[in-house]
This record gives sequence, C-alpha cells and structure tokens, in this order.
Amino acid sequence: MRLDKFLKVSRLIKRRTLAKEVADKGRITINGLQAKASSNVKVGDELKVRFGQKVVTATVDRLQESTRKEDAGTMYTIISEERLSDGPEE
Repeated sequence: MRLDKFLKVSRLIKRRTLAKEVADKGRITINGLQAKASSNVKVGDELKVRFGQKVVTATVDRLQESTRKEDAGTMYTIISEERLSDGPEE
C-alpha cells in the first residue's frame, strides 16, 4: 500500500494531500530510509513521522483499503513520541 494512503486510512494524518506534502518534505522515514508518498508500506515496517517539533514512531500492524474511524488505530502501534528541542537550553 502507498505510504500516503496508509497514513490517511490509518488516520495518522487526516488528509492524503497533507500526507503527500509531509513525505515530499522529507519528514517521513520507513525503516530508517527517507520515504516518498509513493513508497510501499508493509506490515512490520517502522515509520517515523515528524510533525513540527514532534517525532512519532509507529509500526505497521495491518493494511486495509478502508476502515472505520473506530478501527483506524488498530492499523499501527505507537512506539514513541518525542519532542524535538528548539535548541540549547540555558
């Protein structure tokens, strides 16, 4: 399944166009490699998505072409969420 579609269906990112933009800006990696919106996602892949000052790491648990809002969270498992620092703190 394409990365942008997975992000939309799983609701990690709400809109597919936004998922494409984030990927095109180099803010998503799959298993440590920079990903494009058209990159293929498989079960077991580790995704890192940077949202502003936050990085979310998740593993892909299952793939579905469509899902209900209530079931979207079962498509992935969040491993970590970390805040990026704005720079050296004094």
